[in-house]
Amino acid sequence: MTDQTKPRLGYIGLGNMGKPMALRLIEQGFALNTWARNPDRLSDLVAAGATACASPSEVAAASDIVFTCVTNTDAIRTIVFGESGLAEGGSSDKTLIDMSSIEPAATVEMADTLREACGMAWIDAPVSGGPAACAAGTLTVMAGGDPADFAKVEAVINILAGRLTLMGPNGAGQTTKLINQALVGGTLALMAEAVQFAQDAGVDASKIPAALAGGRADSTVLQEWAPRMVAKDYDPTGTVNIILKDMNVIGGAAEVTDTEMPVVGVATALFRQAEQQGFGELDVCAVKKVYDVD
Repeated sequence: MTDQTKPRLGYIGLGNMGKPMALRLIEQGFALNTWARNPDRLSDLVAAGATACASPSEVAAASDIVFTCVTNTDAIRTIVFGESGLAEGGSSDKTLIDMSSIEPAATVEMADTLREACGMAWIDAPVSGGPAACAAGTLTVMAGGDPADFAKVEAVINILAGRLTLMGPNGAGQTTKLINQALVGGTLALMAEAVQFAQDAGVDASKIPAALAGGRADSTVLQEWAPRMVAKDYDPTGTVNIILKDMNVIGGAAEVTDTEMPVVGVATALFRQAEQQGFGELDVCAVKKVYDVD
């Protein structure tokens, strides 16, 4: 049942990550307004109690806080500043929380533009964790924005977060997400190599996660994805295409900061090879398929 004392929320971006987040917010008693280019994506949300809107501007007008979670910078720019975009329905008492993974410099520019256009605050709040973490409210969220703006929405973001950290001003959340993706992408690429090495050497690769648990080489990446590489389980939670997009953004951001990142470059090339071989829509662990010979 909707709690009328809670802020009215909007959610745009109903993919593998966005939809379970939106459903969790409804389950926690928030009134939720939503919009999608494809109305078919809205049926289960409406059945759960959400209100379908005709445009992003209508979502903004009906909401105190609007969440977005879309694929790239161009998509969020269109949703915010395009025809009937969020900016048209925004005002100084509203906040946009963008949970997409996009370019830090573009985030800074768009946050400034939105505030100038209608006074609406912008918090960049990209996430780490899969759909199950979205549904459970245990995501790792790294935020960027004005501390006063963040304080107003912190409690609502925490409905979705197991860990929430304000990293600095606008763009800092997106930069931290790129650091996350550099570590995850680099580890996945190396792990694919290591699993293949074990298989070529006649070692039972399925035993590696248990054998290394608690040691220096242990990680959630190892425990989650090494077994899936061995089992050839490539049902997507996050796709090769998406992590390749993020790795490319890291490369561009590193050029701006003049940071040498050769390991990221090698990992990016491996994910690009996986995409070129037709594995782009498979799970990120399908980078292992680059090494498969059968």
